[in-house]
Amino acid sequence: GSTCLVRAGDRVLVTGLETIPRAKPLNNCRWALLERKAGGWQRIHEDRGRTREPSPLAVFDGGKVIVSANPTVAEPDAYSGRSQPEIWEFSSEGVGKRTRPRWQGSPDFTEHSYRSLAVDGPGGELMLLQNIGYAHAEWAFRDTRGEWTAQGQLRWPQGAEYSPPRPVRLCYPNVALRDRAVHFLGVGDIIEPNEDWRRHKHELTGREWDYVFRRLYYSWSDDISGEPFRPWIEIANREETAGSILANDLMVDAEGKAHLLWTERALDGRLRERFFPEAEQSESLRYAVVQNGKLLRQRTLIESTEQSPGPIVSLARFHLTPGGRVFVVMHVRGTEKGKELNENRIAELKNGGLLQGMQRVPLRHPIANFFTATPRAGSSPSPILDLFGPPSGKPNTLGYVSIRLAGLEE
Repeated sequence: GSTCLVRAGDRVLVTGLETIPRAKPLNNCRWALLERKAGGWQRIHEDRGRTREPSPLAVFDGGKVIVSANPTVAEPDAYSGRSQPEIWEFSSEGVGKRTRPRWQGSPDFTEHSYRSLAVDGPGGELMLLQNIGYAHAEWAFRDTRGEWTAQGQLRWPQGAEYSPPRPVRLCYPNVALRDRAVHFLGVGDIIEPNEDWRRHKHELTGREWDYVFRRLYYSWSDDISGEPFRPWIEIANREETAGSILANDLMVDAEGKAHLLWTERALDGRLRERFFPEAEQSESLRYAVVQNGKLLRQRTLIESTEQSPGPIVSLARFHLTPGGRVFVVMHVRGTEKGKELNENRIAELKNGGLLQGMQRVPLRHPIANFFTATPRAGSSPSPILDLFGPPSGKPNTLGYVSIRLAGLEE
């Protein structure tokens, strides 16, 4: 849910992840910071430690670049072990400085961080969350002076209807920080809670690893420096037919409304014939608006069903322009008019939740799983759309695309 791409005026920076030769997994990677120059990409920093996951990136107004890192402190031959979260700050000249967040107590972090980095670009403040096991996330807030002035735990919602009851761990969240208000949108990531379904899937796959993503939750704090997170709101649930959900993006407007974007799949086709043969498959892009704990609006933006098949959205993100217009950029697959789809598209979000003026983004190598330069990471609204991710047809590669949207320079 965090990004590895930021735009600061004319500057574009990314963090990449590289495999260390002969290093033993899980901590066999290192991160690097790169900047787009006139002559191509220039490496600003290459980390010397070892890690498992990509490193989220953010930027403050004025150009200071922030990188969240999670280096292991385990021995080189250890499969897993403890980690030590870090924040790296890079000046506009590329000089880096490392600091460590101040947490509540001494959390036992590991290489499985599922962490989130969110910043208030104009305010120069940041929020870091990092998961601990299956019960909660630790969080730390740093103010405009660079002081870690608030810490705490975000406890996961309870799946009371499961047998036995258990926390619903949330992962891959979209997190936004604005004027010290924090908004969190995350999807449940737990081991299959239905024993009959789990046994059946094991018979089909022989795989013990079986995590499911079926419930979407939202929480917020009006002022993270002094107010706790509010009770969880369940935005979507696909438990009944073993469907799936993915949080796509979160945008906070000037009125404090949180705009939510996610994808849903109605059912797990492997279980359909045996457990719910009458259910129908559908795949959709959904949109909702929440304010002060109230769901103000929810609607389907794009849907493909068995009766009416069409484009299927793999992933979608918001893109904001300087004039206050909101676009949705996406990747679509499936079929349309008998044609197999693999392309990026963009449309404007208007009139309370309608996509208008849908256009194809003419890429030779479309990007299905992409980052954007989002305000959640401090990037300002821009007439330029930046995409970063693995392009189709080019394995082991991360690609960058810069697209100027005509007529949006106001």
